[in-house]
Amino acid sequence: MIKKILFLTGTRADFGKMKPLMRAVDSDPTFECTVFVTGMHMLKQYGLTVNEVCKAGFKKIFMYMNQVQGERMDVVLANTIIGFSRYINEYQPDMVVVHGDRVETLAGAIVGAMNNILVAHIEGGELSGTIDGLIRHSVSKLSHLHFVSNNEAAYRLRQLGEDTDTIHVIGSPDVDIMLSENLPSITEVKRYYEIDFDRYYIVTFHPVTTEIESIYENTCNLVNALVESGKNYVIIYPNNDIGSDEILRAYKRVKNNKRFRIFPSLRFEYFLTLLKHAKCMIGNSSAVVREAPIYGIYSINIGTRQQNRFSYKSILNVGYRKSEILDTINSIDCLPICEPCFEFGRGESAHKFIDVLKGDKIWRTNKQKQFIDVIKLKTLSSSV
Repeated sequence: MIKKILFLTGTRADFGKMKPLMRAVDSDPTFECTVFVTGMHMLKQYGLTVNEVCKAGFKKIFMYMNQVQGERMDVVLANTIIGFSRYINEYQPDMVVVHGDRVETLAGAIVGAMNNILVAHIEGGELSGTIDGLIRHSVSKLSHLHFVSNNEAAYRLRQLGEDTDTIHVIGSPDVDIMLSENLPSITEVKRYYEIDFDRYYIVTFHPVTTEIESIYENTCNLVNALVESGKNYVIIYPNNDIGSDEILRAYKRVKNNKRFRIFPSLRFEYFLTLLKHAKCMIGNSSAVVREAPIYGIYSINIGTRQQNRFSYKSILNVGYRKSEILDTINSIDCLPICEPCFEFGRGESAHKFIDVLKGDKIWRTNKQKQFIDVIKLKTLSSSV
């Protein structure tokens, strides 16, 4: 009997990461792949990336508008729960697959868990700052199955009380694409996006929702450092979390500067090619601490958003002060070549994912979850 697998994607980032898994499911006659597209994908300001999902060629795609520009995260969460719940009631999937730590991810996990449908979480057990960390761990507790990037993430899930039998280490799915021989050439990418820089830095800076009052000032410090450095930059819009408008307001200063190219979004494969040939990645996106090290590209991690996440010798951590950012940018040319990091797999995630799905055991996973103690606590007595 064919199993219906429903993937939920709300951002350009999670779609890029899940695409290898979607393709593997879509090409296997044992499964039926459906993609529920919502979130930033549907917003014109962020490049209307739903078009990129449609161009990927998946046979079953459902599009849902869960927000208008500027709506708060809790409202977006509520809207997504309503729309996704109605859809799964009609579609009746056997499994819901969600990724990471976005509000759409949380909505998908809530709906799946409350409708007695297996929820599979991709890349749980990792650390991230601000509200993202709270969402990621909440999704893990709502999920029945976990497909994680490394053993460290698996250990954290066991600390959260998750059953070892439900945790599968497959690596990070985007590494499948990163190490593919089918990425576009740098010549093709530069031509497509009209980038004429020989040497350039990539910048992606997202809002930190717990630092909302200082987002504009922090972004201005970053922009001032970029301008004073005299280098060339490819800037990608932030995500749509609260505070993104303040970042975009700060970017207006360099809108007509010839050393800057600013894009609402980039095709994932094109972004990877640009990153692979960049001098450095700057900002606070997950690419700073994940994709850049995989390519051996130096990255400058600004502020607290990725605090305590992943540490590697190519990641240079700085605060929000302009002078600190500028000094670190200017130091890049003096640093030695850094070898690639393979902490998150070697491009076999989709194969490992399908192997798990094709087994009988996973479909017998108990939907009534139990908390598994890592260490049985001894009864403690205390005197009053």
